[in-house]
Amino acid sequence: MPKARNIIQKIWDQHEIVQVDDGQSLLQVDRIMLHDRAGPAVFGALKDAGRTVAHPSMVFGTMDHIIDTHAGRGDETLFKGGRAFIQGFRSGAKTFRITLFDISDPRQGISHVVSAEQGIALPGSTLVCCDSHTCTLGGIGALAWGIGTTQGEHAAATQTLMCTRPRTMRVEFTGRLAPGVTAKDMALAMIGQYGANGGAGHAIEFCGSAVRSLNVEARSTLCNMAVEFGAWTGMVAPDETTFEWLRNRPYAPTKDHWNAAVAHWRDLASDTDATWDRSLVVNCTHLAPQVSWGTNPGQVVGVTETVPVGLESTEPALQYMDLRPGQALAGLPIDAAFIGSCTNSRLSDLRAAAAVIKGRKVATQVKAIVVPGSTAVKQAAEDEGLDRIFHDAGFEWRESGCSLCFYVGGDNFDSPGRKARRVISSTNRNFEGRQGPGVRTHLASPATVAASALAGCIADPRPLLS
Repeated sequence: MPKARNIIQKIWDQHEIVQVDDGQSLLQVDRIMLHDRAGPAVFGALKDAGRTVAHPSMVFGTMDHIIDTHAGRGDETLFKGGRAFIQGFRSGAKTFRITLFDISDPRQGISHVVSAEQGIALPGSTLVCCDSHTCTLGGIGALAWGIGTTQGEHAAATQTLMCTRPRTMRVEFTGRLAPGVTAKDMALAMIGQYGANGGAGHAIEFCGSAVRSLNVEARSTLCNMAVEFGAWTGMVAPDETTFEWLRNRPYAPTKDHWNAAVAHWRDLASDTDATWDRSLVVNCTHLAPQVSWGTNPGQVVGVTETVPVGLESTEPALQYMDLRPGQALAGLPIDAAFIGSCTNSRLSDLRAAAAVIKGRKVATQVKAIVVPGSTAVKQAAEDEGLDRIFHDAGFEWRESGCSLCFYVGGDNFDSPGRKARRVISSTNRNFEGRQGPGVRTHLASPATVAASALAGCIADPRPLLS
C-alpha cells in the first residue's frame, strides 16, 4: 500500500520536479506575487541578467508596501523615495507583461489579501512572494512561503525554486472559542505557550475543532502568524468552507473545471494514519483575548492577566516597553490604536471591530486608524456601512495598503501636540521600532484593539459584546 502522507507532503510531492544530491528539491512554483517594495529589485535583476519572465500569466503584482493610505493618494508617498519604487514597479510590470493591480485598480490591496480574494492562490498550489507573511495563503490550503529578491528573480525566470524539504508539524486547537475570542488570540496563545521559535524548521498543519469552526479569513490570520512561530509556513486543509469561499473568484477554476478542482482539493487532506515530525496541542476551551506585553509575539498573556514574574532574559523587553513584572495590562493607557495589516484587515475583521465600537466613541487622547486589506474589502465594508460606524466613533478610515504595520518613515501615530509612544495593534510584529522609533506595540485582535481605543487603555472586548 502507498505510504500515508500528510497534506504538506502531498503538495510537496506533487510539485517536486527532481531531488538533487545535497538533499534539496527543485519545486514547481504555480504562482508568484510581487509588490512595490521588492518588485522593482526583481525586475531590475532580470533586466541586468538579460532574462525574461517565463510565464507572465502566472506572475502578479500589487501596490501595497510603499503607497500612501490617505484619501486622494497618488504616486507621491510619505516614504522617502517612494515615487521611484512605484513608478519603477509599474514600468517593470509593463515590460515583463505581468498583471499589476495598480493604485487605482479596484483589485489593489495587500498582496496576501489580494492573492486569496482574487483566487490567485488555490488549495494545493504553490505560491511565493518576497514577503515573510506569504504563509497567510495557507488559510485556503495553499503551500505558500516568503522568499528573497534573488529567489524572486529565479522563480520569475524559471517558474521553479530550489528548496529543502521542511519537517512537518501538526498543531491541534481543541475546544470551542468563546465570544470575543478569535483566531488572532489562538495564534498568540500558541506562540506564548510554545515560544517564538516553537515552529522553527517546520511546515505546520493547523487542525482541530477550533480551527474547523473558523471562516477562511480567520484561518488566514492563523496561518499568517506561523512565521512569528518561527515556522517555514503554515496551512489549513481545505474543506467545504474553503470551497464555498473560493467559488466564482476571478482566477479560480471556471464552472467547466470547478468540480474536478474540488475533487482534487478534497484529496489533499492528511491521511488518517499520516505522521508528523512533531505534534502540539493548544486547548481553546478557556482561552481569553490575548495581548502582548514584550517585544516578540511570544511575550503574551490574557488581557486580564499581568506581566509575568520571574521570567529570565526579559529585562530588555520590560525596559523598552516601560513595564514591570506583575503589572496589569488592562488599564494601561494607550496613545493610538491600529486595525489593519495582512493579519487582520479583512471584511470579517472590520465587522468584528465595528460590533464593538458601534454607537460608542474613541477616547479623546487616542489616534485610531483603520486600513482595509484591499480596495475590494474597503468597498464591501462601505457597502455595509462599516465606514460610517468607524467615522462616527472617531477612527480614521484609510485607503488599502500595508500602512503602519511597519515603519518606513513619514506616516506615524503622532497627534498634534502629542507624540505616540504606546500603541495597540492588530498587526503581527511587536519588535522594537517596528511601528516607529520608540513606539511600544501591543499585539491584539481587532476586537481588543477596538475596545482599547474606546477605553483609552488596554481593555477586554468581551463586556462590550455581551
